[in-house]
Amino acid sequence: MDEIEGLVLDASALLAYLQGEPGSEIVQAALAAGAVISIVNYAEVLSRLGDAGEDPVVAHQHLQEQGLIGGLLEIVPLTEDDAVAIARLRAATRGQGLSLGDRACLATGLRLGRAVLTADRSWAAVDSGIPVRVIRP
Repeated sequence: MDEIEGLVLDASALLAYLQGEPGSEIVQAALAAGAVISIVNYAEVLSRLGDAGEDPVVAHQHLQEQGLIGGLLEIVPLTEDDAVAIARLRAATRGQGLSLGDRACLATGLRLGRAVLTADRSWAAVDSGIPVRVIRP
């Protein structure tokens, strides 16, 4: 499997792409190869865009019109099993300060058998059994 094929995006990775930050080219390649994002992490993206002054409804519509949402990037729901995995990941990730949203991304990767892509370097120290790729050093 290609290193970037089918990755699960963390909110930080998608935000880096949307804002043209370092590492955005890695996210762009992941999108072209068929990335997914959990609904919780997508809500985080819209929330952060809202914090920056964008109306989340307008931001969502804009991302759809660009062909990102519903095109390059598939939004996947969370399941009851994901909820259990998120709770179980708490102990393994507590030392790195991972949020519920971060653990939702990891749980999605676990369920789908895919690596996750993040901009958060602290994830590299997490012993979750889920391959983590960081978009910048």
